[in-house]
Amino acid sequence: MANSGAELAAYRAVGTLYNALMTALVLGLVTRRGEDTAREYVFRHFRRQHLEKFLPGLQKLGLADQPDAPACALYHYHSNALGGVKTGYLRESDKKAWVRYPPPRWIWKGTAIAAVPHSVSAAMLHGWHGHNGVSLDNPRLGFVCTGMTVDGMPGLEGYYFDYGRPLKEEERVRFAYGTEEMPRIDWNAQPKLETENWPEERRLKTFRAYALEYVRTMLPTLQELLGPADAQKELGRVARLVGLQFHEETARDMDLPTDVERGDLVSARDFGRWLSAVMAAGGEDVATEEKDGAVFVRVAGWRAVRELALADPLLAFDAWNELWLGAAAAHDRFLAVQTSRSLGDKGWSIAWRIAPR
Repeated sequence: MANSGAELAAYRAVGTLYNALMTALVLGLVTRRGEDTAREYVFRHFRRQHLEKFLPGLQKLGLADQPDAPACALYHYHSNALGGVKTGYLRESDKKAWVRYPPPRWIWKGTAIAAVPHSVSAAMLHGWHGHNGVSLDNPRLGFVCTGMTVDGMPGLEGYYFDYGRPLKEEERVRFAYGTEEMPRIDWNAQPKLETENWPEERRLKTFRAYALEYVRTMLPTLQELLGPADAQKELGRVARLVGLQFHEETARDMDLPTDVERGDLVSARDFGRWLSAVMAAGGEDVATEEKDGAVFVRVAGWRAVRELALADPLLAFDAWNELWLGAAAAHDRFLAVQTSRSLGDKGWSIAWRIAPR
């Protein structure tokens, strides 16, 4: 049975919120902790994702038997396309293959791109693209970047190249602005996966999963970099802001009210519907009930962090939870939302109590 428009909108909401959270975290680190810290975070984030996803992804996408340079470029082309990110690909030879991310950049959405330093954007390439040869046991393979959108160029682009000799670590990513550019491509002739024929629900679930992986990488990486307490402070601050900023957009997409300022039980029910829909779309096991003049939204398991090794899981939750508290405040500033959470032998138990105040 087809999902309703509201359910599909909830999938979009999860992707939108987590996309915004990643962008906001990096910008927050730039402004509050400095460019060096933001660069180190982005490097660690993408290196962690690379080590977890790259080699298994090559197998899943059927690229493991391709020559290394085209396989790497095709990996980025297909994996980003699955997440709804427009990407271009061009194979020049077995030893040289291009990949291009045209604007608008998914990760630096909207005007946020104006605040991203060159080094922070480049850290993504050093964290992932420059390590592909290492993971493939091919010390000759490097990535040449011929442009980045943050520097005013019409897309992030570059090519994988087999130099025919072992590369030093500092040679694995090279910047060659103004010397080459990706040749013109025929967008209608680009490689295609079966996703072209997927129904809307499946595409949105993939978009949601793509964005959710950024959060799954974000939590342990930030705790390792800053320590659990400071990670909670920085992520919690921007998570609340994202909830405040994006609740209206996502609620209206789900045909739910926002900014109502009623402070009554009807308003509590409306926010409970939004929160439970977003949690369910994020893959959580959700139950709701109304009791003693309040609405309760309960989650069992917190699927978003399954199998993650977190230095302090409770502080990680508190940071993540600010996203929903910010959304509640944007929905109706005269509601009170109380959160209870526990982590036991049987996993997570989470509840939000939403009531007039």
